[in-house]
Amino acid sequence: MFFLSDAYAQGAPSGAEPSWMPLVVITLMMVVFYFLLIRPQAKRQKEQKAMIDALSKGDEVVTSGGLVGRITELSEQYVTLQVASVADKAISLSIQRSAIQTLLPKGTMKTL
Repeated sequence: MFFLSDAYAQGAPSGAEPSWMPLVVITLMMVVFYFLLIRPQAKRQKEQKAMIDALSKGDEVVTSGGLVGRITELSEQYVTLQVASVADKAISLSIQRSAIQTLLPKGTMKTL
């Protein structure tokens, strides 16, 4: 005489993702960031440091401020650049080594 059937609890849904899946996604994102952002930046910094350490007297360089000059003196922290000559007198500036951005090929200053 009962018209209602018994109700039973349902099992877990079959499409649930495993609990370790978010960790895998985060790890993959970290690996991608390392190879796309961190590694290339570290490589550029290493190349810049090697270029600054290899500077010598007579090299032509561009500073981060855009000055072009020839190195006349070197010290551990500073570089003296000859940026121009006026009436056979050299105009020199003293800058930090870290301000040097690019090493130019020899003879570039003559073409400017």
